[in-house]
Amino acid sequence: MPPPVPASADDAHQQLLDSIDLALQPRPFRNPHWKPSQRRNKNIKQILGEASRKEASVLATQNNSGTSTPMPLGSAMGTGAATPLPTTGSLSHPNIAQAAQNLSTLVLERNLQASMASGPVVTYTNIEAAPSLHPAHQKPYCDITGLPAPYTDPKTRLRYHNKEVFEVVRSLPQGVAEKYLEARGAHVVLK
Repeated sequence: MPPPVPASADDAHQQLLDSIDLALQPRPFRNPHWKPSQRRNKNIKQILGEASRKEASVLATQNNSGTSTPMPLGSAMGTGAATPLPTTGSLSHPNIAQAAQNLSTLVLERNLQASMASGPVVTYTNIEAAPSLHPAHQKPYCDITGLPAPYTDPKTRLRYHNKEVFEVVRSLPQGVAEKYLEARGAHVVLK
């Protein structure tokens, strides 16, 4: 039996254990000195929304361009364009900045008319582009699961994702593999 320990030593030992115990110390979830960053990242929805608003404002400024503004009485219209032609050797707009703005408006109007005639233009900001049909961009998918298929069964020519799907492919009855190939458009028809 161990020798008896005085009560004061036992209390001192318990106080030491309580001061060392990490479970009793408060741990806040977040650092109290943490502050959010000043930079605000945008998600794709916000970026596309801003791009569509920008395109809408460009179309609105094109609608409010020289075609809807009444022309001065002394100006002549050459080909029906929105920018007036010079009348008597001097420009009707003595301000160069205003003339450049009229020229840029004319270019925007011509581009808008050309794009409206041919349909939507495919750009990096336009997500209405058709998918690529180039063979290098087509990824093979599993005929059974639809997951990416890095393997092809040489016997049935079915694509499969992993070992479990390969066991299913090998256990398929006669003619079922041809139906899968037919659904993919890779079956061979002998006449």
